Amino acid sequence: MGAKKGRVRTGGAKIESPAANAATGDSTTVALTPEPVTPVPPAAPPEKKPSGFGMLVLHLHPKMVPEEALALPRTFGLGGMALLLLLVLVCTGALLLFVYDPSPEKAYASILNLEGHVPFGAFVRAVHHWAANGLIVVAFLHLLRVFFTGGFRAPRGFNWVLGLIMLFLVTASNFTGYLLPWDQLSFWAVTIGTGMLAYVPLVGEALQNALRGGSEVGAKTLSVFFVLHIAILPILAFLLAAFHFWLVRKAGGVLLPAQVEGAPRRTLVPARPNLVLREGTVALVLLAVLLLFAALVPAPLQEQANPGMSPNPAKAPWYFMGVQELLVHLHPSFAVFVVPLLVLAFFASLPYFKYGEPHSGRWFHSETGERAALRATVAALVVTPAYVVASEYVLRWPKLLPFLPQPVSNGLVPTLLWIGIVAGVYWLAARFFKASRIEAVQAVFAFMIVAFLVLTATGIFFRGESMHLSWPW
Repeated sequence: MGAKKGRVRTGGAKIESPAANAATGDSTTVALTPEPVTPVPPAAPPEKKPSGFGMLVLHLHPKMVPEEALALPRTFGLGGMALLLLLVLVCTGALLLFVYDPSPEKAYASILNLEGHVPFGAFVRAVHHWAANGLIVVAFLHLLRVFFTGGFRAPRGFNWVLGLIMLFLVTASNFTGYLLPWDQLSFWAVTIGTGMLAYVPLVGEALQNALRGGSEVGAKTLSVFFVLHIAILPILAFLLAAFHFWLVRKAGGVLLPAQVEGAPRRTLVPARPNLVLREGTVALVLLAVLLLFAALVPAPLQEQANPGMSPNPAKAPWYFMGVQELLVHLHPSFAVFVVPLLVLAFFASLPYFKYGEPHSGRWFHSETGERAALRATVAALVVTPAYVVASEYVLRWPKLLPFLPQPVSNGLVPTLLWIGIVAGVYWLAARFFKASRIEAVQAVFAFMIVAFLVLTATGIFFRGESMHLSWPW
């Protein structure tokens, strides 16, 4: 039998066996060298996906934030506080809907039932009431913070305008909810508030009738306000709030002071837990203050609405008292339409002025800007009360200018006077304080805001019977 060549395969390498070599006379010895085996690395553990709360945080904030942005004086957490109050209003409002009956015959009785027989009903209503009023205050303070730290400048200009619209929606939502208890306070406040619309030129009466559902405040008005309050305005507010937060994130978050050339780069820290922990702390403090205040101070409720008995004086809600105070001093068309329109146009155009320099990112831009704004505040605290008193006892424009029609003597003339005063504030800030354009505009803004606050306080505390000046005690 002939010998056969034997082959052994080991590790994929072909090796000749010694027996096969002997049979063929081949004395060559072949070393057994298996092919090297590449080690397989261990499988990496699967990446942990963030929770639902984590995904929400990642959408609201970037993964890393500048450590400098975490300081409380940078924003005071006002934007987050406004969002929290919106959520509180939705939750408490949903609870109130289980008891409230939106009809003139049963609305007031349902509030009495809520406060007298429903467990924690009075407390929930108080939380809702004070959260609504607090939201206006917080949103207003947020507006001031954004302006005085330069957050209204490009590329944030459109977001500033959007913030103005949101402040209007918050105020409108509060106003529509004001009527729902159907007591004397709410009925006549809404009567005065909607009555102001009649002074808007050309379309005023149509706007008033549309909002009231007729010529008078009644059952139709309550239905219109109820739908606006629980559906239309909250939906718009949340949609715009989401867009607003997205624009803030897109613009890079909070505006920080410009870095000096050659300074080390800003330190970045994870948003979780650094920023989230601070926001949570602010939220808990705000909730504690709100709940404590609601437990100590109940929501106001007067006797049931009586359309035939007007209180003296009949006042609009407190956040419209500045406009109602203007009605005492100006022709109605100027007080309700011309002056608010000029102020709103000025505020909306602020991001688009040519300032000639970027904002520093610090409060009031600089020490010069801080001093100019402080002097403008003091000027407003002096000039505005002086004008109110003079207008009450001395400065009667129709009597001083009897040859002019009232819209001119009691409207155009005092409006031009105040425009001149505001222009004087700008000129004085630029001339005597050597303020730059942005610093002078800040001084004008501070003067206008403080003047409006003085008018609001005058209307709330110092207007008595027939809206005459009187001491509050």
